[in-house]
Amino acid sequence: MPDPNTPESSEVREIRINPIVPSESVLVATARSMRPKKAEELAPRDTRKHVETCPFCRGNEHKTPPVILHWPPEGDWQIRMVENLYPVLGDDREQAGFNFGLQQTIDGYGRHEVIIDHHEHGIAVHEMAESHLTALFGVYQTRMRQLFESDERLKYVLAFKNFGPAAGASIPHTHSQVIAMPVVPENVDAEGKNSAAHYAKHHHCIICALIDEALTFEATIYDRTSGAVRRKITVGQYVVERGEKFIAIKPFASRYEWEVHILPLAHQADFLDVRGEDLADLARVMKRTMARLDAVIGGAQYNFFLHSVPHDSQQQAHAPSYHWHLEICPRTSIPTGFELGSGLFVNTINPEQAAERLRTVDL
Repeated sequence: MPDPNTPESSEVREIRINPIVPSESVLVATARSMRPKKAEELAPRDTRKHVETCPFCRGNEHKTPPVILHWPPEGDWQIRMVENLYPVLGDDREQAGFNFGLQQTIDGYGRHEVIIDHHEHGIAVHEMAESHLTALFGVYQTRMRQLFESDERLKYVLAFKNFGPAAGASIPHTHSQVIAMPVVPENVDAEGKNSAAHYAKHHHCIICALIDEALTFEATIYDRTSGAVRRKITVGQYVVERGEKFIAIKPFASRYEWEVHILPLAHQADFLDVRGEDLADLARVMKRTMARLDAVIGGAQYNFFLHSVPHDSQQQAHAPSYHWHLEICPRTSIPTGFELGSGLFVNTINPEQAAERLRTVDL
């Protein structure tokens, strides 16, 4: 644990700017008196392997829409994909968008599907075998590619997972989702445009630069007047887990207290370009990262999602500058009116200390 007398462990109250999307800022306020949040409840976890009434458990396939794909192709399924019964987007009806004055609409066309991550009802991600997680990422890839190829109107496919009611999960059986849409989400668009602007100015990918900094950069910042140490940055300070091809990093401007991003070490814009043999390393880094989070904040509700370069002709031009990544966002606090009204995230845990706790926990 860090020495409480070191600068890194002293009270922090500062606004940090997201280097990838500068319009996103985070207020790091570690003083207990500054906390404007109420803690989220831990998500009750049903650890049963099979629940007779669960529509996602093996043997209850008749309770879900017809299967879209499953893995393995033969024998009992381990991963199964079906349409979402309550889709946010769909292709069951098509209608033209319309405008009236400043108001305009676009047809809510797309696809919304559920991936049943595992046949065991209550298994956690960190408990899944690396080979299973490798297959799960492969299913994400396969379906994302199929959806892009099925309709040129689809510009973006988002793969994500919700765990816990506050994170949006309505069924306790482990599952993730895929939504294909005819527009590029604003946050992904902002990532693309800002990454492209950085590339045009500096001629390199901003996320590649951030990874290089995490692995090589160290500095000591002194107070101009007193000469006291204000901040020490050490090599690997934000690294939580590392594999041969992928790395898990705690963002400097973390929106959520225990937020972690997993990124390919080599530049890669499109998740669909990850080779099959490299998915195993992604699975290992994911499993170990989730195990670290469980050891430190077990039971926390969370979301994770993949951000990849959009399949839009304009956005594809950003491939040299865009770096795909997976964001893990544990929901350990409830957003307040200040955050909703200001757009400024509040983080009450020093990201440097959070990264150290995750990195040093025994697995």
